[in-house]
Amino acid sequence: MSKADLLEAWQNHLADGRRRSPHTVRAYLAAANRLLEATGIVDFASVAALEGPDLRRQLAARRADGLSNASTARELSALKGFVAFARTQIGRDGAPPRLRGPRLKKGLPRPITPDDISNIADLIEGDASEAWIGSRDRAVLYLMYGAGLRIAEALSLKGSDLPPGETLQVTGKGGKQRIVPLLPIVRAAITDYAAKCPYPLDSDGPLFRGAKGGALGQGMVQKAMARARVVLGLPSTATPHALRHSFATHLLGAGADLRSLQELLGHASLGSTQIYTKVDAATLLDTYRNAHPREKG
Repeated sequence: MSKADLLEAWQNHLADGRRRSPHTVRAYLAAANRLLEATGIVDFASVAALEGPDLRRQLAARRADGLSNASTARELSALKGFVAFARTQIGRDGAPPRLRGPRLKKGLPRPITPDDISNIADLIEGDASEAWIGSRDRAVLYLMYGAGLRIAEALSLKGSDLPPGETLQVTGKGGKQRIVPLLPIVRAAITDYAAKCPYPLDSDGPLFRGAKGGALGQGMVQKAMARARVVLGLPSTATPHALRHSFATHLLGAGADLRSLQELLGHASLGSTQIYTKVDAATLLDTYRNAHPREKG
């Protein structure tokens, strides 16, 4: 067996077995490659024999190159997963080495990548008990990520909001109303759901219905996303509300100004919107550290 064989097996496990996004596969594959390069290991038995102190040494070397706490935590997650996978390949229990990661500062919402959002929507739709329920959940997720709606705002929409146009009037916190644009993919998802829904979508009734025809509750959306998060190996921060955070962060990264973002999100004050400048800066810094040749060595 060669290093290339180990990495190919790990890559196939992540992409096909765990259905990780291409971005995650690349990151986890790179972490495994760095570990193999540093240790000279070329077989699963030797990888499986690695324990906490071995991974700690690898992380210490990475930290010496300037890796941030957040990137170190992701690197550790990748390495523990790689060792756990190796253990299953030689017939051992797939428990990862016991090693705590660095403490992360709390407070900033962590955006979900577009690839992971697509994977979440596909998985939730595919796991639904009925086709119309899968289409419903996709439409709700797309409203949160594609239009920046809060989950309560999405679920408060009425049948009168059909058919979806290029814009949508949303009633947010405190009864404040705003107009948000709807991307074609979001409009298509809503239209698809409406066509499949077995219940009449009266103009004064809820647009999104539960399995028995009543108004869809937030808990059902949260549970569906929690299941998808576990299957895809995403962090606990990947919640429905994180889709709205991702909408804001990705728009800001693409050049949207804070005032426009404030209007789209329905924030009462600009101060609430300014947190996304910090989120975007953190995301850009992580991207730099993962891509810069000095950091990849």
